[in-house]
Amino acid sequence: MINSTIQMKSLKEIVTDNFKTAAVFEKYSLDFCCRGGKTIDEACKEKEIDPATVLHDLLSVEEKIDPQAVSFTEWEPDALCDYIVKNHHAFVAKMIPVLYMHTRKIAAVHGANHPELLSIAEHFETVALELQQHMKKEEQMLFPFIKTLFATKKQNGSAVHSPFGSVQNPIRMMEAEHQNAGDEMYSIRSLSNGYTVPADGCTTYRITYQELQDFERDLHEHVHLENNILFPKAIALEQEMISKN
Repeated sequence: MINSTIQMKSLKEIVTDNFKTAAVFEKYSLDFCCRGGKTIDEACKEKEIDPATVLHDLLSVEEKIDPQAVSFTEWEPDALCDYIVKNHHAFVAKMIPVLYMHTRKIAAVHGANHPELLSIAEHFETVALELQQHMKKEEQMLFPFIKTLFATKKQNGSAVHSPFGSVQNPIRMMEAEHQNAGDEMYSIRSLSNGYTVPADGCTTYRITYQELQDFERDLHEHVHLENNILFPKAIALEQEMISKN
């Protein structure tokens, strides 16, 4: 029964139900955040992967459910905002200067034999600049508004005025920017052949590819928390506040 149940769900629903399943989708490069609306069969068909293999790994995770594991779906919007900023935004801010330096360094040293490194450095520069602006908009505008909405609800207050109309307007913009960032990282993954270091790769080469892979994994979890958990909560919260007036 559990097999058929999980097969009917979308990838984003599976990860929302059990965050540990994200590791399985990362293993097979299946997008559970920006394009997470597909079922296992649909996603695997696009990647030419046997869905039975993915399902086996997912069920292994499901059988090891930790009752103490974090369930982000139960978190309030303000706590989610703080968690995302403290963990994911902080990680991105820390890794951007490191990866700027490392991607440029290996491109300069190995670019003659591996011209894809020049493109990788360019793609990373694009995603870094976009994410820096993106996080600033979330931290200075969207997240404070979501937290104000939640605080007003707790105090039984009325609807909150915003400078951007409905909260759905900035959310649509954030989701589009998430998609752009995800596409840039997908290009890097493709150019690097799944972060595979060639035989002549030096230590910095290996470190850089590991850092890029970690950066992409963090981005997927970051986007999942926003697109599939925080943003739907914010939209529902705003609608609830409007319905009271």
